[in-house]
Formats: sequence, structure tokens, C-alpha cells
Amino acid sequence: MSFDERRSISRMLDQKFSQSEIARRLGRDRATISREIKRNYWHDQEFPDAEGYWAMTANDMARDRRRRIGKLFRREDLRNEVIGKLESGWSPEQIAGRLKIEPAAKASVCHETIYRYVYSPEGQRQQLARLLPERRRKRRPRYARKPQNPVFPDERSIKHRPEAINDRKEFGHWEADLMIFERVQGNANVATVVERTSRFTMLFKNNDRQSKPIMERLIDVLSPLPRHARQSLTFDRGFEFVSWRRLKQGMGTDAWFCDPSAPWQKGSVENMNRRIRRYLPRDTAVLSVPDESIRSLIDRLNSTPRKCLGFRTPTEVFRREVNK
Repeated sequence: MSFDERRSISRMLDQKFSQSEIARRLGRDRATISREIKRNYWHDQEFPDAEGYWAMTANDMARDRRRRIGKLFRREDLRNEVIGKLESGWSPEQIAGRLKIEPAAKASVCHETIYRYVYSPEGQRQQLARLLPERRRKRRPRYARKPQNPVFPDERSIKHRPEAINDRKEFGHWEADLMIFERVQGNANVATVVERTSRFTMLFKNNDRQSKPIMERLIDVLSPLPRHARQSLTFDRGFEFVSWRRLKQGMGTDAWFCDPSAPWQKGSVENMNRRIRRYLPRDTAVLSVPDESIRSLIDRLNSTPRKCLGFRTPTEVFRREVNK
């Protein structure tokens, strides 16, 4: 928050404006204004009349907080002791823990305070980060070190996919991918969806690579099928598929994900993409391709006999499995 904004807050508080009105006029969230006033409100027990939110004082308090003026900045003896232990190979957690139980210790310090000092401008000038067990260029946010809800959780990894799917013994499991075209064509793409057992293929065009619309199109395409014909989809870990949870919500279909940089783990769709490139090369203006042409291509792919199917067509195998 800028000094000018703090002056405005101080002036409007004098005029008895509510925090909601201050937030509206400054274009800030009400919680931001409330937190600013609470953290930088001046309290004076000797002179109660001097208490209040004063712009200059609030700015100084915020600046001091940003500088993290704490024990390691104020106390040279404690700072030297911490740096000495870092040079001896101790981690910040070990230093903080030891100071808490050391009878002769003059003060204790939190390990987060040590980390903040190490990565502060003063600590960087002293190159203290090189003394840490795991050196990084900057400190990662405290609550962002271990994501609690990863985009592609381990339990959805292909290594946990049932063997019945891996061996193509069970019908209704698909692979999906996007075919990308030259940059001059923009973000337009074609989604390829292949059923693993029958090699039956579906295609549809997308204006861009946003995940939610792609998931909605997949639901539109697959949901008319019987439940046993749309049991799961396997993707790579591209950002186009981060909204995969919508599949379960929208039509009860599970999702599996290849290992990073391992597209070969969804070989059916990769092989199909190579076939399709004969008809849709990378320089294709895909949005100009008529829907009739896409449907014609789908029919051609699904009516071509495949050796892996005993020279039956994907359409023949797919219809047989759907009607079981």
C-alpha cells in the first residue's frame, strides 16, 4: 500500500467514513483496509489522545515490518552466533531448537526468522544462502512448499491404472490428446480421443487450449455413450487437462495421467495423431476446416481395417462392444 493511500485512509477515518466505504473509494478489498488499520494503528498509553491511524506513522511501521526488523537485526551478538552456527553446517531448525534448550543462551529465535534474514538484502550481501543445506536463489513461500492439492495427484498416475486397462482387456477406456498447429494459426487445435480396445476415434475442434471448455466438449461427446463405454480417459500432463475432475462430476469418468515427458505411455492416441497428420498437416488453418470434413475424416479412420483388430474396422469392434 502506498503512502498516498495511507494519507487517504487517515483523512477518511477523520471524516468518519466506514471501512467499506474507504475500500470502495480506494478500489481495495475491505479486508485489506481492515488489516492495514489494525496492524498500523498507533497506540500510546501515556498520551491516549495521540492514539489513532496516522499516515506517516503507519508508513514507518509498515516499512519496518517489510525490513523485518527483529532480533537478528537489532542484536549483533545473537546475529553473530546464528551466522557462526550456519558456518558450522547447522540448519536454521537446528539453531533455533538448540537456542531454546541452551541454558547459557541469551535469547531464542524462530527458524523462520533465520530464513528471512538469510534471504534479506543484508543476508544476501553476506552470501548466507550458500551455508544452507539446500540452497535456493530465494525463499519459497512458507505455505506453498508442499502443495496440498496437486493438479495431477499421484493416485491418478498411470502406474496405478488397473492391469485390465493396460492390457486392453476391458472396453470403455480412452486416450486423449490435442493436435497443435503452426503458431500463425493461433491456439486452435483438434482433440483426438481413441478407445483403447477398438481403436475407435473421435475428433473435435477447439478455439483455444483452455482446459474447462475442452473438458466440457469431452463430456458432450462421450456422455451419450453407455456407462461401460466411457469408464476412463488417459491424458498427458499438459495444462489443457488440469480441469480433469470435471469428467468425474459431469459423467462419472475417471482420469489417468502419463508420467512427465512420457507421451509414449498413451501410444494409441499418439499413433492415431500420426495418421491424422496426413490429412491435417501442421500448416492447416484448422478453424477454416468445415465440420463436414472433420466428420468425413472420422468415418474414414473408423472404417479402415486394422491389423491389430484382425483386419476388422474400429467401427465394427466398437459397435460389438457397445451392444454387449
